[in-house]
Amino acid sequence: MNPQKNGAQVTEQEASVYRTILDSVPMGIFAVDTAWRITFFNREAEKITGFTETGALGCRCYEIFRTDLCHTGCYLRQALETGKNIVKARNRILTKSNREVPVSITAAVLLDKTGNVLGGVESFLDDTARVALEKRIEESYVLGDIVGKDEKMARLFDILPVLAESGASILILGETGTGKDIFARTIHNMSPHKAGPFIKVNCAALPDNLLESELFGYKKGAFTDAKQDKPGRFQLAEGGTIFLDEIGDLSQNLQAKLLQVLDEKEFYPLGSRHAVKVDVRVVASTNKNLPKMVRDGTFREDLYFRLKVIEVELPPLRERSSDIPLLIDHFVAELGASLGKEICGVSLDAMKILLNYHYPGNVRELKHIVEHAVILCQGDNIPKGALPGSLFVPETNSVLSSMFSPDSPSAWTDPLLAKERAAILEALTTCGWNRKLTAKALRINRTTLWRKMKKHGLASSTEG
Repeated sequence: MNPQKNGAQVTEQEASVYRTILDSVPMGIFAVDTAWRITFFNREAEKITGFTETGALGCRCYEIFRTDLCHTGCYLRQALETGKNIVKARNRILTKSNREVPVSITAAVLLDKTGNVLGGVESFLDDTARVALEKRIEESYVLGDIVGKDEKMARLFDILPVLAESGASILILGETGTGKDIFARTIHNMSPHKAGPFIKVNCAALPDNLLESELFGYKKGAFTDAKQDKPGRFQLAEGGTIFLDEIGDLSQNLQAKLLQVLDEKEFYPLGSRHAVKVDVRVVASTNKNLPKMVRDGTFREDLYFRLKVIEVELPPLRERSSDIPLLIDHFVAELGASLGKEICGVSLDAMKILLNYHYPGNVRELKHIVEHAVILCQGDNIPKGALPGSLFVPETNSVLSSMFSPDSPSAWTDPLLAKERAAILEALTTCGWNRKLTAKALRINRTTLWRKMKKHGLASSTEG
Protein backbone atom coordinates (compact mmCIF):
# COMPACT_ATOMS: atom_id res chain seq x y z
CA MET A 1 0.00 0.00 0.00
CA ASN A 2 1.60 3.26 -1.11
CA PRO A 3 0.40 6.25 0.94
CA GLN A 4 -0.25 9.43 -1.02
CA LYS A 5 -0.15 13.05 0.09
CA ASN A 6 -2.20 15.61 -1.83
CA GLY A 7 -2.20 13.28 -4.83
CA ALA A 8 1.58 12.87 -4.81
CA GLN A 9 3.72 9.98 -3.67
CA VAL A 10 4.91 10.42 -0.05
CA THR A 11 8.58 10.32 0.79
CA GLU A 12 10.21 7.20 2.17
CA GLN A 13 10.58 8.94 5.52
CA GLU A 14 6.87 9.78 5.65
CA ALA A 15 5.95 6.24 4.58
CA SER A 16 8.14 4.91 7.40
CA VAL A 17 6.31 7.13 9.89
CA TYR A 18 2.91 5.92 8.64
CA ARG A 19 4.13 2.34 8.89
CA THR A 20 5.38 2.85 12.44
CA ILE A 21 2.02 4.30 13.45
CA LEU A 22 0.05 1.41 11.93
CA ASP A 23 2.40 -1.13 13.49
CA SER A 24 1.88 0.49 16.89
CA VAL A 25 -1.91 0.20 16.74
CA PRO A 26 -3.11 -2.70 18.99
CA MET A 27 -5.29 -4.23 16.28
CA GLY A 28 -4.66 -6.21 13.14
CA ILE A 29 -4.88 -4.17 9.92
CA PHE A 30 -4.62 -5.37 6.36
CA ALA A 31 -5.51 -3.95 2.95
CA VAL A 32 -6.40 -5.59 -0.35
CA ASP A 33 -6.55 -4.45 -3.95
CA THR A 34 -9.58 -5.02 -6.19
CA ALA A 35 -8.34 -8.55 -6.95
CA TRP A 36 -8.42 -9.36 -3.19
CA ARG A 37 -4.62 -9.58 -3.01
CA ILE A 38 -3.14 -8.39 0.28
CA THR A 39 -1.15 -5.19 -0.13
CA PHE A 40 -0.58 -4.31 3.54
CA PHE A 41 -0.29 -6.42 6.69
CA ASN A 42 0.67 -4.82 10.00
CA ARG A 43 2.52 -6.24 12.99
CA GLU A 44 -0.59 -7.05 15.05
CA ALA A 45 -2.05 -8.89 12.05
CA GLU A 46 1.10 -11.01 12.05
CA LYS A 47 0.73 -11.67 15.77
CA ILE A 48 -2.95 -12.70 15.59
CA THR A 49 -2.74 -14.83 12.44
CA GLY A 50 0.74 -16.31 12.78
CA PHE A 51 1.53 -15.31 9.17
CA THR A 52 4.41 -12.94 8.47
CA GLU A 53 3.93 -9.87 6.32
CA THR A 54 6.24 -11.38 3.71
CA GLY A 55 4.15 -14.55 3.62
CA ALA A 56 0.84 -12.67 3.43
CA LEU A 57 1.62 -9.96 0.85
CA GLY A 58 0.38 -10.94 -2.60
CA CYS A 59 -1.87 -13.70 -1.27
CA ARG A 60 -5.62 -13.43 -1.57
CA CYS A 61 -7.12 -12.57 1.78
CA TYR A 62 -9.22 -15.74 1.93
CA GLU A 63 -6.04 -17.80 1.63
CA ILE A 64 -4.73 -16.26 4.84
CA PHE A 65 -7.85 -15.89 7.00
CA ARG A 66 -9.87 -18.93 5.82
CA THR A 67 -13.15 -18.02 7.54
CA ASP A 68 -16.52 -19.65 6.91
CA LEU A 69 -17.71 -16.35 5.46
CA CYS A 70 -14.87 -15.78 3.00
CA HIS A 71 -16.83 -17.03 -0.02
CA THR A 72 -20.41 -16.52 1.13
CA GLY A 73 -20.67 -13.47 3.39
CA CYS A 74 -17.37 -11.60 3.39
CA TYR A 75 -17.73 -8.33 5.30
CA LEU A 76 -14.99 -6.63 3.27
CA ARG A 77 -16.80 -7.59 0.06
CA GLN A 78 -20.03 -6.16 1.50
CA ALA A 79 -18.25 -2.89 2.23
CA LEU A 80 -16.86 -2.69 -1.29
CA GLU A 81 -20.20 -3.57 -2.92
CA THR A 82 -22.33 -1.21 -0.83
CA GLY A 83 -19.83 1.57 -0.19
CA LYS A 84 -20.77 1.43 3.49
CA ASN A 85 -18.43 0.64 6.36
CA ILE A 86 -19.02 -2.54 8.34
CA VAL A 87 -18.42 -1.86 12.03
CA LYS A 88 -17.74 -4.36 14.83
CA ALA A 89 -18.93 -7.45 13.00
CA ARG A 90 -17.99 -10.84 14.42
CA ASN A 91 -16.20 -13.65 12.65
CA ARG A 92 -13.75 -16.50 13.25
CA ILE A 93 -10.44 -16.91 11.47
CA LEU A 94 -7.98 -19.80 11.26
CA THR A 95 -4.40 -19.02 12.24
CA LYS A 96 -1.39 -20.44 10.44
CA SER A 97 -1.39 -23.29 12.98
CA ASN A 98 -5.11 -23.93 12.23
CA ARG A 99 -6.27 -22.57 15.58
CA GLU A 100 -9.68 -20.92 15.43
CA VAL A 101 -9.71 -17.35 16.78
CA PRO A 102 -12.85 -15.22 17.25
CA VAL A 103 -12.37 -11.68 15.94
CA SER A 104 -14.26 -8.39 15.90
CA ILE A 105 -13.78 -6.63 12.58
CA THR A 106 -14.37 -3.30 10.87
CA ALA A 107 -14.24 -3.12 7.07
CA ALA A 108 -14.08 -0.07 4.78
CA VAL A 109 -13.50 0.87 1.13
CA LEU A 110 -10.16 2.39 0.06
CA LEU A 111 -10.68 5.28 -2.38
CA ASP A 112 -8.23 7.53 -4.19
CA LYS A 113 -8.57 11.31 -4.28
CA THR A 114 -11.03 11.21 -7.20
CA GLY A 115 -13.24 8.55 -5.62
CA ASN A 116 -12.00 5.54 -7.55
CA VAL A 117 -11.91 2.27 -5.62
CA LEU A 118 -8.38 1.11 -4.84
CA GLY A 119 -9.45 -1.85 -2.73
CA GLY A 120 -10.46 -2.35 0.87
CA VAL A 121 -9.04 -2.15 4.37
CA GLU A 122 -10.03 -4.21 7.38
CA SER A 123 -9.08 -3.96 11.03
CA PHE A 124 -9.62 -6.85 13.41
CA LEU A 125 -9.24 -7.53 17.13
CA ASP A 126 -8.64 -10.84 18.84
CA ASP A 127 -12.01 -11.38 20.56
CA THR A 128 -11.02 -14.51 22.51
CA ALA A 129 -11.28 -12.92 25.97
CA ARG A 130 -14.70 -11.40 25.37
CA VAL A 131 -16.10 -14.59 23.82
CA ALA A 132 -14.77 -16.63 26.76
CA LEU A 133 -16.36 -14.20 29.23
CA GLU A 134 -19.68 -14.31 27.38
CA LYS A 135 -19.53 -18.10 27.43
CA ARG A 136 -18.89 -18.15 31.18
CA ILE A 137 -21.79 -15.75 31.74
CA GLU A 138 -24.07 -17.79 29.49
CA GLU A 139 -23.09 -21.02 31.21
CA SER A 140 -23.84 -19.45 34.59
CA TYR A 141 -27.40 -18.92 33.34
CA VAL A 142 -27.80 -22.48 32.04
CA LEU A 143 -27.86 -25.74 33.97
CA GLY A 144 -28.58 -28.72 31.75
CA ASP A 145 -31.62 -27.59 29.76
CA ILE A 146 -32.68 -25.06 32.42
CA VAL A 147 -32.21 -21.39 31.55
CA GLY A 148 -32.44 -18.53 34.04
CA LYS A 149 -30.61 -15.73 35.84
CA ASP A 150 -33.34 -14.57 38.24
CA GLU A 151 -32.25 -14.82 41.88
CA LYS A 152 -34.82 -17.59 42.52
CA MET A 153 -33.38 -19.60 39.66
CA ALA A 154 -29.85 -18.84 40.80
CA ARG A 155 -30.65 -20.35 44.20
CA LEU A 156 -32.00 -23.48 42.48
CA PHE A 157 -28.85 -23.68 40.34
CA ASP A 158 -26.76 -23.57 43.52
CA ILE A 159 -28.55 -26.41 45.30
CA LEU A 160 -29.52 -28.65 42.39
CA PRO A 161 -26.17 -30.49 42.09
CA VAL A 162 -26.30 -31.28 45.83
CA LEU A 163 -29.91 -32.48 45.60
CA ALA A 164 -29.16 -34.64 42.57
CA GLU A 165 -26.18 -36.25 44.27
CA SER A 166 -28.15 -37.13 47.41
CA GLY A 167 -30.26 -39.93 45.93
CA ALA A 168 -33.24 -38.94 48.11
CA SER A 169 -36.81 -38.68 46.82
CA ILE A 170 -37.61 -35.25 45.42
CA LEU A 171 -40.97 -33.52 45.07
CA ILE A 172 -41.10 -30.74 42.46
CA LEU A 173 -43.90 -28.20 42.84
CA GLY A 174 -44.95 -25.62 40.29
CA GLU A 175 -47.65 -24.38 37.98
CA THR A 176 -48.28 -25.98 34.60
CA GLY A 177 -45.54 -25.10 32.15
CA THR A 178 -42.87 -24.08 34.65
CA GLY A 179 -40.54 -26.87 33.51
CA LYS A 180 -40.98 -29.56 36.15
CA ASP A 181 -40.14 -32.36 33.70
CA ILE A 182 -36.95 -30.57 32.58
CA PHE A 183 -35.89 -30.19 36.22
CA ALA A 184 -36.58 -33.86 36.83
CA ARG A 185 -34.44 -34.88 33.85
CA THR A 186 -31.65 -32.50 34.91
CA ILE A 187 -31.66 -34.03 38.41
CA HIS A 188 -31.31 -37.47 36.82
CA ASN A 189 -28.50 -36.35 34.52
CA MET A 190 -26.54 -34.93 37.45
CA SER A 191 -27.15 -37.88 39.79
CA PRO A 192 -25.30 -41.15 40.47
CA HIS A 193 -28.18 -42.82 38.55
CA LYS A 194 -27.40 -40.93 35.32
CA ALA A 195 -26.07 -44.08 33.59
CA GLY A 196 -29.45 -45.74 34.17
CA PRO A 197 -32.75 -45.08 32.39
CA PHE A 198 -35.00 -42.07 32.95
CA ILE A 199 -38.63 -43.23 32.88
CA LYS A 200 -41.49 -40.73 32.93
CA VAL A 201 -45.05 -41.65 33.94
CA ASN A 202 -47.95 -39.21 33.69
CA CYS A 203 -50.19 -40.22 36.58
CA ALA A 204 -53.09 -38.18 35.19
CA ALA A 205 -53.05 -39.72 31.72
CA LEU A 206 -54.41 -43.20 32.51
CA PRO A 207 -57.38 -44.61 34.47
CA ASP A 208 -56.56 -46.26 37.78
CA ASN A 209 -56.56 -49.92 36.64
CA LEU A 210 -54.36 -49.25 33.61
CA LEU A 211 -51.98 -47.04 35.58
CA GLU A 212 -51.41 -49.81 38.14
CA SER A 213 -50.35 -52.30 35.48
CA GLU A 214 -48.29 -49.58 33.80
CA LEU A 215 -46.41 -48.82 37.01
CA PHE A 216 -45.95 -52.30 38.42
CA GLY A 217 -46.39 -54.61 35.43
CA TYR A 218 -48.27 -57.92 35.42
CA LYS A 219 -47.82 -61.65 35.11
CA LYS A 220 -49.24 -63.80 32.34
CA GLY A 221 -52.89 -64.65 33.08
CA ALA A 222 -53.37 -61.80 35.58
CA PHE A 223 -56.38 -60.71 33.50
CA THR A 224 -58.06 -61.67 30.24
CA ASP A 225 -55.66 -59.94 27.83
CA ALA A 226 -52.48 -60.72 29.82
CA LYS A 227 -50.99 -63.13 27.26
CA GLN A 228 -47.45 -62.77 28.60
CA ASP A 229 -45.47 -61.16 31.43
CA LYS A 230 -45.01 -57.41 31.13
CA PRO A 231 -42.53 -55.45 33.23
CA GLY A 232 -43.83 -52.23 34.79
CA ARG A 233 -42.24 -48.79 34.65
CA PHE A 234 -40.54 -49.33 38.01
CA GLN A 235 -38.77 -52.40 36.65
CA LEU A 236 -37.83 -50.54 33.47
CA ALA A 237 -36.34 -47.77 35.61
CA GLU A 238 -34.05 -50.19 37.50
CA GLY A 239 -30.77 -48.47 38.30
CA GLY A 240 -32.12 -45.13 37.09
CA THR A 241 -34.85 -42.60 37.85
CA ILE A 242 -38.62 -42.83 37.63
CA PHE A 243 -40.39 -39.49 37.25
CA LEU A 244 -43.99 -39.54 38.49
CA ASP A 245 -45.56 -36.49 36.88
CA GLU A 246 -48.89 -35.16 38.25
CA ILE A 247 -48.55 -37.25 41.41
CA GLY A 248 -51.52 -35.38 42.90
CA ASP A 249 -53.85 -37.31 40.55
CA LEU A 250 -52.86 -40.71 41.95
CA SER A 251 -55.73 -42.68 43.52
CA GLN A 252 -55.62 -43.65 47.20
CA ASN A 253 -55.19 -47.30 46.24
CA LEU A 254 -52.10 -46.56 44.15
CA GLN A 255 -50.83 -44.14 46.77
CA ALA A 256 -50.62 -47.08 49.21
CA LYS A 257 -48.72 -49.24 46.69
CA LEU A 258 -46.34 -46.41 45.87
CA LEU A 259 -45.64 -45.93 49.57
CA GLN A 260 -44.66 -49.60 49.79
CA VAL A 261 -42.14 -49.16 46.97
CA LEU A 262 -40.63 -46.09 48.64
CA ASP A 263 -40.43 -47.77 52.07
CA GLU A 264 -39.45 -51.32 51.15
CA LYS A 265 -37.88 -50.94 47.69
CA GLU A 266 -40.14 -53.69 46.39
CA PHE A 267 -43.59 -54.26 44.87
CA TYR A 268 -45.89 -57.00 43.59
CA PRO A 269 -46.77 -57.07 39.88
CA LEU A 270 -50.43 -57.80 39.13
CA GLY A 271 -51.08 -61.54 39.43
CA SER A 272 -47.79 -62.28 41.22
CA ARG A 273 -47.16 -63.61 44.72
CA HIS A 274 -43.48 -62.77 44.62
CA ALA A 275 -42.13 -59.32 45.34
CA VAL A 276 -39.81 -57.62 42.86
CA LYS A 277 -36.87 -55.70 44.36
CA VAL A 278 -35.92 -52.41 42.68
CA ASP A 279 -33.19 -49.81 42.99
CA VAL A 280 -34.87 -46.68 41.64
CA ARG A 281 -34.61 -42.95 42.39
CA VAL A 282 -38.11 -41.45 42.66
CA VAL A 283 -38.79 -37.89 41.53
CA ALA A 284 -42.40 -36.68 41.62
CA SER A 285 -44.12 -33.46 40.57
CA THR A 286 -47.48 -31.77 40.84
CA ASN A 287 -49.22 -28.47 40.22
CA LYS A 288 -51.71 -29.22 42.99
CA ASN A 289 -51.75 -28.09 46.61
CA LEU A 290 -50.74 -31.34 48.31
CA PRO A 291 -50.87 -30.01 51.91
CA LYS A 292 -54.51 -29.03 51.32
CA MET A 293 -55.21 -32.44 49.77
CA VAL A 294 -53.68 -34.05 52.88
CA ARG A 295 -55.96 -31.95 55.09
CA ASP A 296 -58.95 -32.88 52.92
CA GLY A 297 -58.06 -36.57 53.15
CA THR A 298 -57.53 -37.04 49.39
CA PHE A 299 -53.76 -37.56 49.61
CA ARG A 300 -51.98 -39.77 52.14
CA GLU A 301 -49.99 -37.80 54.68
CA ASP A 302 -47.36 -40.55 55.06
CA LEU A 303 -46.80 -40.64 51.29
CA TYR A 304 -46.60 -36.85 51.12
CA PHE A 305 -43.83 -36.71 53.71
CA ARG A 306 -42.06 -39.68 52.10
CA LEU A 307 -42.06 -37.93 48.72
CA LYS A 308 -41.00 -34.54 50.04
CA VAL A 309 -37.72 -35.61 51.62
CA ILE A 310 -36.53 -32.79 49.37
CA GLU A 311 -39.04 -30.28 48.05
CA VAL A 312 -38.30 -27.89 45.19
CA GLU A 313 -40.71 -25.17 44.10
CA LEU A 314 -40.36 -23.70 40.61
CA PRO A 315 -41.42 -20.05 40.28
CA PRO A 316 -43.97 -19.08 37.61
CA LEU A 317 -42.61 -16.98 34.76
CA ARG A 318 -44.41 -13.86 36.01
CA GLU A 319 -42.20 -14.01 39.13
CA ARG A 320 -38.98 -14.26 37.10
CA SER A 321 -39.74 -11.69 34.41
CA SER A 322 -36.06 -10.72 34.08
CA ASP A 323 -35.52 -14.20 32.57
CA ILE A 324 -37.93 -13.58 29.68
CA PRO A 325 -35.35 -11.96 27.30
CA LEU A 326 -32.87 -14.73 28.12
CA LEU A 327 -35.46 -17.43 27.41
CA ILE A 328 -36.53 -15.71 24.19
CA ASP A 329 -32.92 -15.66 22.92
CA HIS A 330 -32.50 -19.31 23.93
CA PHE A 331 -35.66 -20.45 22.15
CA VAL A 332 -34.98 -18.33 19.04
CA ALA A 333 -31.53 -19.93 18.69
CA GLU A 334 -32.79 -23.44 19.43
CA LEU A 335 -35.90 -23.33 17.24
CA GLY A 336 -34.21 -21.36 14.47
CA ALA A 337 -31.49 -24.02 14.22
CA SER A 338 -34.03 -26.86 14.17
CA LEU A 339 -35.96 -25.14 11.35
CA GLY A 340 -32.81 -24.22 9.41
CA LYS A 341 -33.34 -20.48 9.86
CA GLU A 342 -30.66 -17.93 10.75
CA ILE A 343 -32.55 -15.55 13.02
CA CYS A 344 -30.49 -13.02 14.97
CA GLY A 345 -33.13 -11.90 17.44
CA VAL A 346 -36.40 -10.08 18.05
CA SER A 347 -37.37 -6.57 16.97
CA LEU A 348 -37.90 -3.92 19.66
CA ASP A 349 -41.68 -3.77 18.99
CA ALA A 350 -42.00 -7.54 19.27
CA MET A 351 -39.83 -7.67 22.39
CA LYS A 352 -41.96 -5.03 24.11
CA ILE A 353 -45.09 -7.11 23.52
CA LEU A 354 -43.39 -10.28 24.73
CA LEU A 355 -42.15 -8.56 27.89
CA ASN A 356 -45.59 -7.19 28.69
CA TYR A 357 -47.48 -10.49 28.36
CA HIS A 358 -48.45 -12.36 31.55
CA TYR A 359 -47.81 -15.99 30.40
CA PRO A 360 -50.45 -18.02 32.23
CA GLY A 361 -48.88 -21.09 30.57
CA ASN A 362 -45.42 -20.06 31.83
CA VAL A 363 -42.22 -21.14 30.03
CA ARG A 364 -44.02 -23.72 27.89
CA GLU A 365 -46.34 -21.02 26.53
CA LEU A 366 -43.41 -18.68 25.85
CA LYS A 367 -41.68 -21.44 23.87
CA HIS A 368 -44.80 -22.06 21.78
CA ILE A 369 -45.14 -18.31 21.11
CA VAL A 370 -41.50 -18.10 19.98
CA GLU A 371 -41.93 -21.22 17.82
CA HIS A 372 -44.94 -19.59 16.10
CA ALA A 373 -42.89 -16.44 15.49
CA VAL A 374 -39.83 -18.32 14.20
CA ILE A 375 -41.96 -20.28 11.73
CA LEU A 376 -43.54 -17.09 10.35
CA CYS A 377 -40.35 -15.00 10.41
CA GLN A 378 -39.03 -14.33 6.90
CA GLY A 379 -36.00 -12.23 7.78
CA ASP A 380 -33.19 -12.29 10.32
CA ASN A 381 -35.20 -10.47 13.00
CA ILE A 382 -38.61 -11.51 14.35
CA PRO A 383 -41.09 -8.67 13.65
CA LYS A 384 -44.17 -7.79 15.65
CA GLY A 385 -46.37 -9.25 12.90
CA ALA A 386 -44.92 -12.75 13.38
CA LEU A 387 -46.29 -13.00 16.93
CA PRO A 388 -49.56 -14.88 17.61
CA GLY A 389 -52.69 -12.74 17.33
CA SER A 390 -53.76 -13.72 20.86
CA LEU A 391 -51.05 -11.46 22.28
CA PHE A 392 -52.81 -8.42 20.85
CA VAL A 393 -56.22 -9.12 22.42
CA PRO A 394 -56.80 -6.44 25.09
CA GLU A 395 -58.33 -8.91 27.53
CA THR A 396 -55.21 -11.06 27.53
CA ASN A 397 -52.59 -8.36 27.22
CA SER A 398 -53.94 -5.24 28.91
CA VAL A 399 -51.71 -3.13 31.14
CA LEU A 400 -53.37 -4.58 34.24
CA SER A 401 -53.49 -8.22 33.23
CA SER A 402 -50.12 -8.31 31.47
CA MET A 403 -48.08 -8.41 34.63
CA PHE A 404 -50.68 -9.73 37.11
CA SER A 405 -49.04 -11.44 40.05
CA PRO A 406 -51.07 -12.92 42.89
CA ASP A 407 -48.17 -12.11 45.21
CA SER A 408 -48.42 -8.40 44.41
CA PRO A 409 -50.66 -6.62 46.97
CA SER A 410 -51.49 -3.94 44.44
CA ALA A 411 -52.75 -6.29 41.73
CA TRP A 412 -56.43 -5.98 40.91
CA THR A 413 -57.22 -4.08 44.10
CA ASP A 414 -56.51 -0.37 43.63
CA PRO A 415 -56.60 1.21 40.15
CA LEU A 416 -54.11 3.92 41.17
CA LEU A 417 -51.63 1.38 42.49
CA ALA A 418 -52.11 -0.68 39.36
CA LYS A 419 -51.28 2.36 37.21
CA GLU A 420 -48.18 3.04 39.31
CA ARG A 421 -47.10 -0.58 38.85
CA ALA A 422 -47.67 -0.40 35.10
CA ALA A 423 -45.62 2.82 34.85
CA ILE A 424 -42.74 1.29 36.79
CA LEU A 425 -42.88 -1.88 34.68
CA GLU A 426 -42.84 0.09 31.44
CA ALA A 427 -39.84 2.13 32.61
CA LEU A 428 -37.99 -1.02 33.71
CA THR A 429 -38.67 -2.67 30.36
CA THR A 430 -37.54 0.41 28.42
CA CYS A 431 -34.33 0.65 30.49
CA GLY A 432 -33.53 -3.05 30.22
CA TRP A 433 -34.32 -3.63 33.91
CA ASN A 434 -31.42 -1.38 34.94
CA ARG A 435 -32.51 0.20 38.23
CA LYS A 436 -30.17 3.17 37.98
CA LEU A 437 -31.46 4.18 34.54
CA THR A 438 -35.07 3.43 35.51
CA ALA A 439 -34.87 5.60 38.62
CA LYS A 440 -33.43 8.43 36.55
CA ALA A 441 -36.19 8.05 33.93
CA LEU A 442 -38.89 8.13 36.64
CA ARG A 443 -37.11 10.99 38.47
CA ILE A 444 -36.99 9.14 41.78
CA ASN A 445 -34.03 7.83 43.74
CA ARG A 446 -32.95 4.21 43.50
CA THR A 447 -34.01 3.38 47.07
CA THR A 448 -37.55 4.59 46.36
CA LEU A 449 -37.65 2.62 43.12
CA TRP A 450 -36.51 -0.56 44.88
CA ARG A 451 -39.12 -0.11 47.62
CA LYS A 452 -41.88 0.34 45.03
CA MET A 453 -40.64 -2.65 43.01
CA LYS A 454 -40.87 -4.84 46.12
CA LYS A 455 -44.32 -3.47 46.89
CA HIS A 456 -45.57 -4.34 43.41
CA GLY A 457 -43.91 -7.76 43.15
CA LEU A 458 -41.36 -6.60 40.57
CA ALA A 459 -38.24 -7.07 42.67
CA SER A 460 -36.76 -9.96 40.69
CA SER A 461 -33.10 -10.06 39.69
CA THR A 462 -32.22 -6.79 37.97
CA GLU A 463 -29.11 -4.95 36.98
CA GLY A 464 -27.70 -1.88 38.62
